[in-house]
Amino acid sequence: MFTGIIEALGEIRAVESRQAGARLRVKAGHLLEDAKIGDSIAVNGCCLTAVEISNGEFAADLAPETVRRTNLGDLKPGSKVNLERPVKAGGRLDGHIVQGHVDGTGELAAMTMLGDGNWWLEVRVPVELQHYLVFKGSIAIDGISLTIASMAGPLLAVTIIPHTYQATNLATHRPGERVNLECDILAKYVEKMLGRIEVPSGLTAQKLNDLGY
Repeated sequence: MFTGIIEALGEIRAVESRQAGARLRVKAGHLLEDAKIGDSIAVNGCCLTAVEISNGEFAADLAPETVRRTNLGDLKPGSKVNLERPVKAGGRLDGHIVQGHVDGTGELAAMTMLGDGNWWLEVRVPVELQHYLVFKGSIAIDGISLTIASMAGPLLAVTIIPHTYQATNLATHRPGERVNLECDILAKYVEKMLGRIEVPSGLTAQKLNDLGY
């Protein structure tokens, strides 16, 4: 599990296409000081497994589903990526619960300077994810825990503070590029449970009153 608080800005060293999926090589520097093969590392919000570690770099394999559903398949050598290690048990949950399971990608629509280093980021969200999003709810964009400041049709907007802008890869993004989206897991469970509720036939206001409602 992750929190959406980015620990380091990594750099893609290589993208090796394979018959099924691909392998990424990422420069991560100090983030790997206590890492070992088999550890999970979130890259742009996508939970990956380190299969090689050496000289401040790690390699991770991408399944075909990962390439299809995320923006990792768009990366090239030199691309900047957001990196986060899993939260430790007992540690602070500074952002929100992020699984590292990307739901899909959105299109960066605009990033407008507000002043004093703050930015207004707008993302066009695919229709199948829109019902999971609520005003002031949480969203992970490229692995960054953010609060939804506005929802207008397919456009989601968040405010980016100076620290987030400087510590993540947002400054490298341009309108039209894809960003990874992970919706709040709580919304998915609520949807699942509500879909299973069965309303008894013949329910009336009197019967509800008799039952103490």
